[in-house]
Amino acid sequence: MAFAIKAEVVDPRARTFAFTAQKTMYGGKLIAEGDTIFVFASENEGGQGLIARGVVTSAEATPRKPGIERQTPRVSVTIRRTALAKQPLGRSKLKGFSDWDDGRPETELNFKFYRQATNKIVDISDEAAAFLGKFF
Repeated sequence: MAFAIKAEVVDPRARTFAFTAQKTMYGGKLIAEGDTIFVFASENEGGQGLIARGVVTSAEATPRKPGIERQTPRVSVTIRRTALAKQPLGRSKLKGFSDWDDGRPETELNFKFYRQATNKIVDISDEAAAFLGKFF
């Protein structure tokens, strides 16, 4: 399976990324060791969008807090970078893809990452993964 994460990235050129207790949406809670993941440096945190592709080296669900009925599942992941993006891709390039039923990978990414601008881990389709692969 392929996933994407949008999060605050301190060092965009790091060989390893570690993200603690990240919100998951759209199947993101299914992430596991060995999965391919695309890393987006959150524009809300000063990043520039897609920066790297990697492999998940560890994924651990964050325990739910007792007494809270509705909680978004969270996962801590460690990622080994396998490639740096050669072309930028972020909110400004995906913004125009807003016909949610057109089936385009750009629209899927815009919907999952920017319709709600929170940082998160999401599951992506094979088509979206192939599209993102063109940026490396």
